[in-house]
Amino acid sequence: MRYFLSLGSNLGHRSRNLAQARSLLQKAGVRIIRQSSIYETEPVDYPAQPFFLNQVLEIEATQSPMSLLYLVKDLEQRMKRRPSVDKGPRSIDIDILLADKTVVQTNKLVIPHPRMSFRNFVMIPLAEIAPDFVHPLFHVPISVLARMTGDSSTVRKTGEGQPLQAI
Repeated sequence: MRYFLSLGSNLGHRSRNLAQARSLLQKAGVRIIRQSSIYETEPVDYPAQPFFLNQVLEIEATQSPMSLLYLVKDLEQRMKRRPSVDKGPRSIDIDILLADKTVVQTNKLVIPHPRMSFRNFVMIPLAEIAPDFVHPLFHVPISVLARMTGDSSTVRKTGEGQPLQAI
């Protein structure tokens, strides 16, 4: 199944954390199809913390959405993510944004990610790699949703991690 994941880090060596997360995903059998540029982004819900580095990946994985959730949570733990203040600083955060056209609504997992369309740090990198992908609930292309977030937070390309496109 094709998924879109959001990666974020604002503790430690942020770009190295993103690279390690990509590597661990690949070692777990996930195929990275595309990856966005890396963006430095202003914290949104809890502003008293360092800026993040964020990136979006388009991946192919054999796991069901729930199995992929367990995989990414395990990778976060392996990368020493520790519970702290809700929306607070973290070495790595991996969120499942989309799972093809699949909609999932459980107590543990909601896909499409319920807050993605309100967040520049998700929508700008997602629009970079999947502008024509149509959101399965809103029935609008990602490029259009990215212009409608209502989010005024800072998001700027770092020049690191140039986009990877599928061959």
